[in-house]
Amino acid sequence: MPNISKTSNGFISNRAWFRDVLGGEDLVLCHTSALECLQLFSGYINESEIDVYAKMQGAYDNINYRIVNSFDNLEVTCIGNLKCTSFNQTINDMLKNYDNTDEQALTEALSKYYYMNDNSFRGLVVKDENEKVFNFVKNHAIDYYDEG
Repeated sequence: MPNISKTSNGFISNRAWFRDVLGGEDLVLCHTSALECLQLFSGYINESEIDVYAKMQGAYDNINYRIVNSFDNLEVTCIGNLKCTSFNQTINDMLKNYDNTDEQALTEALSKYYYMNDNSFRGLVVKDENEKVFNFVKNHAIDYYDEG
């Protein structure tokens, strides 16, 4: 029988859900979950999966544990008792693994960033190896709210 953590159902926000399930744990929210925590992606209704970097496999089947030896090579932001990857780290991680990325979350987050920064990606540092994918995705992000 699978060991499932609480889902987002019944929480006022994804941050509240993350705090309840993971708050204070030695984990770093990443990918789509980091974008939700940073409030650059609104998330999905009745979400059940959480993406984290962890130093070891955890107990829950609905948490995607990406095992790392250390968090030292990650840009980490703390929001209360939650840790998540910085916006730059999150975007680069998702671009690097684009074939397995939540394109909706990535596009919406980039679009919000673009419009929050006076129609610019100024301040976003994209690694050289991710530049080609970023150039493909950024046009969709710029037009995201116009494509309705």
